[in-house]
Amino acid sequence: MHDKNLLKGLLVVAVVTTITSTAIAMAAVTSTCEDQLAVEVTVYNSDVALIKDRRVMPLPQGAGELRFMDVAAYIQPETVYTKSINHPMEFMVLEQNYEYDLMDYNKLLNKYVGKKLKLERYNAYQDRTEVVDATLLSNNNNQPVYQIGKEIYLGHEGIHILPEIPENLISKPTLMWMYKYGAKDKLELEVSYLTSRMSWKADYILVLNKDDTKGDLSGWVTINNRSGTIYKDAALKLVAGEVNRARRHEPRMMMAKGAFMEQDAADGFVEKGFFEYHIYDLQRTTTLKDKQIKQISLLEANDFSIQKEYRVYGERSYYTRQYRENNPKQPVNVHIKFKNAEENNLGMPLPKGIIRLYKRDDASKLQFIGEDNIEHTPKDEDVTLKVGEAFDVVAERKQIDYRQLTTRLHETEWEVTLKNHKEEDIVVTLIEPVYGNWRVTYNSHDYIKEDAFTLKFNVKVAKDEEVKVRYRLQVGLR
Repeated sequence: MHDKNLLKGLLVVAVVTTITSTAIAMAAVTSTCEDQLAVEVTVYNSDVALIKDRRVMPLPQGAGELRFMDVAAYIQPETVYTKSINHPMEFMVLEQNYEYDLMDYNKLLNKYVGKKLKLERYNAYQDRTEVVDATLLSNNNNQPVYQIGKEIYLGHEGIHILPEIPENLISKPTLMWMYKYGAKDKLELEVSYLTSRMSWKADYILVLNKDDTKGDLSGWVTINNRSGTIYKDAALKLVAGEVNRARRHEPRMMMAKGAFMEQDAADGFVEKGFFEYHIYDLQRTTTLKDKQIKQISLLEANDFSIQKEYRVYGERSYYTRQYRENNPKQPVNVHIKFKNAEENNLGMPLPKGIIRLYKRDDASKLQFIGEDNIEHTPKDEDVTLKVGEAFDVVAERKQIDYRQLTTRLHETEWEVTLKNHKEEDIVVTLIEPVYGNWRVTYNSHDYIKEDAFTLKFNVKVAKDEEVKVRYRLQVGLR
């Protein structure tokens, strides 16, 4: 009943104010999305979007007021930039106001505290509608108090009828400009601004083949529009990269340097290099509704080579203390690695996101096997994904000896037992992080000095076999 009363009351307000608003309408020109020629939306990783809205509208010569409506509710007004396309020297904005005090039931009532209005109710006994004049005394906590005649009413069941919409309330966010215009024909205007509450992310699906040597990758972008308006038939661009934002939220304008590198696409995205970022340009228009999550295909890559790796990670603290862990077993992490290169049927810069991995079971049903995040990955770089932990591969770590030779020199010996219960031979990589000045005094297997603080063993373990890797290490603390 309350909602019906609100709707009827607003309709009455609209009818009553039609005549009184005519004079105002003559002085102010209103532009809505119906005037739109084109709109371009560029969405960044940092929950911000650049909107370019081009419209054409009749505009009287001289000075006046232009109400530019259907803008984002979360527009950043200080970033607004206007440009006349057809008469750049004849149009000038003298003053800008951003009106965002939107009308609702209680705001309308609050604006009429201390003022007269009408209350309409249906008298069922006499089968007629009664209208009384009232003064709204207060509306604290949305509980109106009226004076009708000489009596005070604490609430009233009638429908509110307001003589006009208060000046400071509007139905939707609006840019209001005081302008000067010198041309006689219609104005073609492009308005650019930044808005928050708009974001995009990348998601990928990687399907492995039966023996984990090949993969098929599909990528999707997800655009979340919470900016407060719709963008019809928009030209959509997505920017991958970390764009610096000043704390005062002033826009950082980016200029292109160098040539664009285009890839072939029909209705999908074309990737281009832009400044220090990458732009993904959709080769068709799309509509982005407010409070809508839209997904669009980004890429498809098939039959590219992958590698499966088993990794066991040590800890730096192992080498400068006695190790008395009750459970010597350590997780054996499973990783999938591939090169993002053209010769590997890939080569498109990959925006950061989540890659979810799947594989078909014996019944050819697709099963989920894990997921991992990737950062922005240029072409010709490796992608490494942690899938999970191996069930049939066991690693056990045991400290064989520990001695503190001096206050800063430690010596310790380790044995890592690797057991393979799988149906095929595998290679397990032991990654041992160290620090300080270190040297290996004994090793049962060859190792690689990965960097100044990492040594690595690549150990072949046959099926249903176990291998013991043993090494002795001296570590001098700095």
